[in-house]
Amino acid sequence: MRVTEAKRGMVIRFEGELYQIVKYDHVTPGNWRAIHHLNLRNLKTGRQKEVRMNTSDSIEPVFMDARSCQYLYRDGNGHVFMDNENYEQFHLGDDVMEDGKRFLLESDNVDVLFVDESPLSLQFPAAVVLEVKEAEEAARGDTVANVQKNAILMTGHSLKVPAHVKAGDKVKVNTENGEFLGRA
Repeated sequence: MRVTEAKRGMVIRFEGELYQIVKYDHVTPGNWRAIHHLNLRNLKTGRQKEVRMNTSDSIEPVFMDARSCQYLYRDGNGHVFMDNENYEQFHLGDDVMEDGKRFLLESDNVDVLFVDESPLSLQFPAAVVLEVKEAEEAARGDTVANVQKNAILMTGHSLKVPAHVKAGDKVKVNTENGEFLGRA
């Protein structure tokens, strides 16, 4: 497949490793040939790398199978999930779960990406709904400005929320940056 067909979120095999395309830019500087800037994230290590390619270069896409799985529990070796179709259990290491811990409670369902029948990473929706466990008290009468206060979600993730949000409220959270989006 040619690099011109690359899209954000696509998984490719590059230099023998699996990478996800985080950002893709097509640049034509003046009278010169087009350049393709790819920001790649290694799916095993999480490290990012920037690559410049010509239009004639090719990339090798990887077939990813997304399966609905249930998060069961954390054990000494990592995190245990169960495939909802065949009820098989498997482990994902702490390195894969690093960002996922902020948005995942036990018994929650999440899509797990598989490559060649082995689990590789988690795929979250753009936003998740979580319950607020603790929230600071808002200063009474301070409603003129966009006042933000600290809150802690049931998963342990802390974020800034508007003054009207209280403990027990359900809020929508952006899974890319962990920020408050609104009440649910």
